[in-house]
Amino acid sequence: MSNELEAFLEYITVTKALSKKSVQAYKSDLCALEKTLRKSLISLDTQKLMNVLSLYENKRTLNRKLSSVNAFFEFCYKQQFNSEKTKLKFAKIPKLLPKFLSYENILKGLDFIDTTNWIGKRDYALILFLYASGTRISECLELTLDDIEDGWLHVRHAKGEKERIVPLAKVAKKAIYEYIEANNMNKEYVWCNYQGGKLSRISAYKITQKYLGVSPHVLRHSYATSLIRGGADLRVVQELLGHSSLLTTQIYTHIQKQDLKDTVDVCHPMAKEQL
Repeated sequence: MSNELEAFLEYITVTKALSKKSVQAYKSDLCALEKTLRKSLISLDTQKLMNVLSLYENKRTLNRKLSSVNAFFEFCYKQQFNSEKTKLKFAKIPKLLPKFLSYENILKGLDFIDTTNWIGKRDYALILFLYASGTRISECLELTLDDIEDGWLHVRHAKGEKERIVPLAKVAKKAIYEYIEANNMNKEYVWCNYQGGKLSRISAYKITQKYLGVSPHVLRHSYATSLIRGGADLRVVQELLGHSSLLTTQIYTHIQKQDLKDTVDVCHPMAKEQL
């Protein structure tokens, strides 16, 4: 690891106070590049660096690497480690509507679950909880009973270590307590496997895939989509989802626009006219 990179990691850890996960992500990206190129990043020709980065075919992955590199370059420029201010351009990613499920489709999936045993009750409660709370799966799996109080959910292990409180639907809360009552294991976390250990991300993925054919994250999109379609303010949705920037939440406005277009296409007499 170069001295410049070591200084950058200390800066984002101590001065910027980024979360451990964020620091580790920067470290992983930048150390991997230095290891591949066998040189400090600021001593490299920009074109040579881009040649290496272009090997990442997934544009989202590429942009994450570029974000790490740009943050490092900006730090080096401000610290006068580098005399030139370098900023690499991000790859263009087409804006796609997030995949989501309607409430009716989620209910149909829930009908397939055998809730006569505690495993079935767990799967049922997990799906309801994800849709009712909009939590990330990483936040969901850290849930303890102490995090639920008087119809409110305290999300303590949020992305970027930013805690938030969101209301939790009674039906989801009821399903959780019915699952807990059926499962007599003494456990720290709400969601557990058949051995009583903490449920893994892979297991959670298998559960939602089995009954709904989607990943857990689609239920987060479904939560946000339902709120937007119901008329919720975008900034309220931002707070509920725990987005640090409104720009992240604005992707759901495309759904709102599509709803408006569909309404006009169906209801307005001129929409079907051929000029």
